[in-house]
Amino acid sequence: MNKYLTQLVELCEHDKELDSFKPKIEAAQARLNSKVNQIDKAKNEIDVLNGEIEELSEQISLTNAQIAELNAKSKSSAKKSASLKTEKEIKALSVEVDITKEQLSAANEQIDRLEKHVETKKALIADLEAQKSAFETELEEIKAEVSTQMGEVEESRSKIYSVREKLIKSMDPKTVSFYEKIRKWASNTAVVPVRKQACYGCFMRLNDRVYSAVIKSDDIVTCPYCGRILYKEAE
Repeated sequence: MNKYLTQLVELCEHDKELDSFKPKIEAAQARLNSKVNQIDKAKNEIDVLNGEIEELSEQISLTNAQIAELNAKSKSSAKKSASLKTEKEIKALSVEVDITKEQLSAANEQIDRLEKHVETKKALIADLEAQKSAFETELEEIKAEVSTQMGEVEESRSKIYSVREKLIKSMDPKTVSFYEKIRKWASNTAVVPVRKQACYGCFMRLNDRVYSAVIKSDDIVTCPYCGRILYKEAE
């Protein structure tokens, strides 16, 4: 294998190593994002519940105001009864008093229902707050793990990048440029081996002339089907 081809194979291997760090970084970020999403979801649910409690509290205030009015009306009816003379007036007042009592009973029942709803929602908020607190603790632990992991990744990546840069400086610029053009679309398969007389980039069988050129390795040979750089692995 000629010097330029050897360098290209080595360069491609370095690029594969560098790109292999990407899934690790993405996986670490996904773990962080997942936990942050859980925290945000709990926060949103708490906000919704607090909003619902506010609405219920307003309804309780309005109902309490209604009860105050009904109580005042009831006292007024009691005072009125002493001055009534005709049976018709007494009956009318009696009906009014009964209606007021029914309204008071309904209002008090409404207060009980609303207060129970408030207590239920407060209990849900307490559970969500506990969940959120646990998620936040887990997030801090994940951040610490990810920080250590990313430190190791960055150290390894820097070493490989340094070796890669040193290799590129020793290579012919035209060869590097040619490789980079192919890498733009072929990514980590810009340089591929030939096995069983087939390109291991597109898996198409090579004709004898191209295969012979690959085996000789006097020049840089590209696949006539996909354009990748080809090389024959050492036996």
